[in-house]
Amino acid sequence: KLFNMDLYYSPLSSTSRAVLMTAKALGVELNKKPTDNSKRENLTPEFLKINPQHTIPTLVDNGFSIWESRAIAVYLVEQYGKDDSLFPKDPKKQAVVNQRLQFDMGTLNESFIKYYYPVFFTGKPGPQEDFQKIETAFDYLNTFLQGQDYVAGDHLTVADIAILATVSTFEAVEFDFSKYQNVVRWYKNAQKVTPGWDENVAGVNQLKQIIEAKKAEFGTK
Repeated sequence: KLFNMDLYYSPLSSTSRAVLMTAKALGVELNKKPTDNSKRENLTPEFLKINPQHTIPTLVDNGFSIWESRAIAVYLVEQYGKDDSLFPKDPKKQAVVNQRLQFDMGTLNESFIKYYYPVFFTGKPGPQEDFQKIETAFDYLNTFLQGQDYVAGDHLTVADIAILATVSTFEAVEFDFSKYQNVVRWYKNAQKVTPGWDENVAGVNQLKQIIEAKKAEFGTK
């Protein structure tokens, strides 16, 4: 099958890596276009035509453009999946996957952004109350995974892939989540069963190096 898909992305971004792993799980080939927001590559007139919100990742499939990583992942499954296992058609099963995707966007990944993004500008993370939001988010995830091997239902879905990309990114900042035993158990398994894990790890390691460099630059630890 011939694919004609451009993915504007950054390996540093967990959301970009979630799309890469979803594509891998589907056997979909992407023409990967690294886009560096720090160099304002997402603000060129060409890019703004594709995505006026100028966020990455952005997918262009034969002239059709879509952004927001979870929307991209769902689109890829619905358009190119051989079956619906990664995003079930059953309304109740799909509702749980959607809830987990929205939990990732609004709670888990959001807690990372709030607390750790200041490191890029000041060398230091955010205030303690933002750290507590991370702990709360991991607590919720730990509860969702009680007696479960997957975050939504009994097999791998796009929700696992999105949350795997986020949780692995916490490793770049050396957040210790060992006390969340269900998360640890799920995380070990998810790494084994998710296609494209190696490329995800490479992106996490790249991010880790940048964070270390920022801390050195600002003289923080």
